[in-house]
Formats: sequence, C-alpha cells, structure tokens
Amino acid sequence: MPLGARMRPRELDEIAGQDHLLAPGKLLRRAIESDRLGSIILYGPPGSGKTSLAEVIAGVTRRYFERISGVVANVATMRTALQAAAGRRRRDGRETILFIDEIHHFNKSQQDILLPYVENGDVILIGATTHNPFFFINSPLTSRSQIFELQPLDEDTIVALLRRALTDPRGLGDRPLQADLEALSHLARMCEGDARRALNALEIAALTTAAGPEGQVHITRRTAEESIQKKAVIYDHDEDGHYDTISAFIKSVRGSDPHAAVYWLAKMLAGGEDPRFIARRLIILAAEDIGNADPRALTLANSAKEAVMFVGMPEARIILAQATTYLACAPKSNAAYMAVEKALQDVKNGRVLPVPKHLRGTGYRGAEQLGHKGYQYAHDFEGHVVDQEYVPTSAVYYRPGDQGYEIIIRQRLEHWRQIRMKQRRQQAPPAQQDQGHHEA
Repeated sequence: MPLGARMRPRELDEIAGQDHLLAPGKLLRRAIESDRLGSIILYGPPGSGKTSLAEVIAGVTRRYFERISGVVANVATMRTALQAAAGRRRRDGRETILFIDEIHHFNKSQQDILLPYVENGDVILIGATTHNPFFFINSPLTSRSQIFELQPLDEDTIVALLRRALTDPRGLGDRPLQADLEALSHLARMCEGDARRALNALEIAALTTAAGPEGQVHITRRTAEESIQKKAVIYDHDEDGHYDTISAFIKSVRGSDPHAAVYWLAKMLAGGEDPRFIARRLIILAAEDIGNADPRALTLANSAKEAVMFVGMPEARIILAQATTYLACAPKSNAAYMAVEKALQDVKNGRVLPVPKHLRGTGYRGAEQLGHKGYQYAHDFEGHVVDQEYVPTSAVYYRPGDQGYEIIIRQRLEHWRQIRMKQRRQQAPPAQQDQGHHEA
C-alpha cells in the first residue's frame, strides 16, 4: 500500500488537524466516543482526512460498518447493502453505519434510494465528498444529516505527519533515512493541505534516492523538489471550485482589493474559465456594487466584454485585468441596487399604485375626457424641475451614497428639493405662504 494509506490514523488522537471538529469536548468527537453518531456528511478537499476519520469511526463503533464507493457502486449494490442493514436491525437489533466515499458521484435517483433507510434509522449515513454538499447532495439527505467541513491541513501539521512517517514502523521507520527540515517543509508547502500527496511524495523520494556511503538515504530540498510535481489548479468547471473562486473574485472587487481580485482572476483563467463568463460577472458587479458612484464603470465593463469577445484568449486576459483593477479601485455604492430591490419588494407585497392621471398618455382621442391632463413640462420651470406628483407615495427608494459621483447626485437632488419647496410656497394661498415662511 502507498505510504499515505499505511499511515492512516488508527484512533482519534492520531488524526492530524481538524481541531475545530475533533478537539476534546467538540460535538463530533463526543458523538464518536460515545458511539451516538447520527448521519453526517464530511466535506473537504483531498487529503484532509475524510476517509481516515470514517475508518477511525469504524474502529471504535459497536455498530456494523459497511463501506461503499460512490465511484463504482451501482443501484443493485446499494439495495443489497441497505436491505441487509434493515434486516440486521430487525433481526439482531444492531444498527449499521453506511460509509459512502465520494458520495457526490451518486446521481439524484441513487441518492433517493438512501432516503427511506436513513429516515427509518436502518442506516446511519456517513458521506464523504470533496464537493459542496449543498450543490451535489439532495436536500432531503442534507437536511437529515449534520455537515462537517474539514479544512486543508496547514504546513506545520503536514511536517509533523511526515516526521511521524519517517519513524513509524508502518511507514518508513525500518529504513535508514534522513530528511532535512527544508525538504519536509517544501513537500508540506507544495501539497497545499493534502496530507496524502505529501506522504506519497516522501515515499517516492525515499525509494528513488540512492543511499550514501554509509547506506543512509539523505532527502534534501532538491530531492523533495524532484519528488513532487507542481500541483494542478483546483478549479472544477460547473462545480464548487468554480462557484467558490468566482465568489472570491467578486467579493475582492467589491471589497476594493485589486491584488486579491487579480489573483482570483488569474486562477480562473489558468483553470480554463470562459473569459466571457468573467466579463458578464464584471458587468453585473459594475451596476450592483459601483453604480452611480462611478457611472463610467458600467460602460467600461461592457466595453471589456465586447473587447474580450472580439480579441479572444490569451490577450483577453489583459482586458479582463484592466476592467478588474478599475472596478476594484472605483468608489463603491449599492444605492441603485437597493433602490430597485426595495421598490420590487413593495410591488410584490401588493403595493401596486395607479399611475397619476396627469402622467398618463394623451396621444389618443378621448384621453382628456378620461382626465389625462394637468401634466407640467419640467423644462418650462426654474432648474428644469417642477413640483408635481410622479408617484402617489412618499417612499424614498434611491438614497445616493457619500462616495464618488453620488456626492454630486446627492447635492443635485437637494438643490431640486429646494426648488420644489420654493415653487410649492409660491403656489400656496397667501395664508399658507405666511405659515410656511414662519415654519421655515
């Protein structure tokens, strides 16, 4: 077996990292130690310990442990295991833990087969997946399971695992080996949180390096560099790597961090993302998060989209970088976005207001008889603004922010408000004019 498999932990205390789940007193650890585990889904990147944790559970539980691979199992295999579990529970009163590795490979119908057995308690499900369970596992299963997210292991933890493998008889402890700390640190850094990959790279280094005069294998930094290949970009199209990266990209631009935004842009491009998809998201962001704080942002984003489609890759990366950095450095405002959201909410909640008669169309015979009259032409008044009702509500939807061009918009709206107030006083009867002057 590869070193990564031989060094799997045998008990909870041997599991590296994941203290947020397995430290003493944590919920998952208490459930495992008391053998009171309910259905769970373990979600995390490769090499973070999902399968190892399942095997530790298999070792400590008093329940029957059944393991299925989502890659090779079919409906018949599943039905056999599930029916056997149901029979075991009725006959012997013994519960079954069903561990499904790579459960995201099951389609909807396969996952639906599990549901009644999980619902009835015939099996306690442990699903392991590298994919976001909220995207790839049916909601009836996720709602009946607790989801625990495992994190990539940090470099210090992986270095500790490599040191253990060098001395453990299950690993490389029976071989005359010496590994420089610089070499172990390089393996830990290059594996990017994947303990299995680091361990297997260490084994390659140990087995392919010639021994010195004294029969000892010396693993140096150079040896380590040769033993671990450059990690491929983790970017699964139409899967959670895709959604997570575009989310980080958009949030970095919104957060005015051009450095982070360009990094996530580069990761998407290196992973083969469609540049048109990125350009479309920038157009949405320009309107949603920048808006009138910099009205040029939407124009630039749309121009970038047209340029990307015209030029194509690889030069499109330059256009996307320009648009990304401009939008990240632009003043931000979501006032226009919030305005339409609030107005839509009012409409959806039944606040459908009639169009005032003086604003209705007049270009047909009989319009005046219907009362469609009284509209005042704004250009005939001071400041090209007139005090008349445009919607029968006092609700305020658009509130310009205090960034960029919206400062000017806010000043302009205030100027127009003052003009309307002046017009209102001029049109009021004398008694009301005196009262308005006194109140002012």
